[in-house]
Amino acid sequence: MEIVKDMAKPKIDKVREERIAMEIVVDCYNEAERFGGWFCYLEEKLGFPFRACCVRGREVSPLKKGDEVEVIGVFDESWDNPSEILVQIKWQGRKLGVPLAQLKGITVSKQTAEAIADWHYWSAQGYCF
Repeated sequence: MEIVKDMAKPKIDKVREERIAMEIVVDCYNEAERFGGWFCYLEEKLGFPFRACCVRGREVSPLKKGDEVEVIGVFDESWDNPSEILVQIKWQGRKLGVPLAQLKGITVSKQTAEAIADWHYWSAQGYCF
């Protein structure tokens, strides 16, 4: 996973930690199982399609801070190299996968916002699959 230096490590959030432990990575014993838990959780909780804003640039993504995109799904090809969660977006007339960690939902449901925040928290804590 690419480390983003400007991402501050958040304080421990006991409620979020409990949700992640009991809903997302429960009974996961290895990297593949944790990746699968996150993939399924996000696929279920994110209300597609939704608008999102890029909150930080990444070397692995063409998006720049402030770019707005339409998120249309969890990127299925993430399974080929499960190093982080990618979402599929519509951008400049094409579809591509970008890291969810660089996006923030715009006027999304509470459930979608919470799921994105869960992933941002997990990533910022330095947890890995």
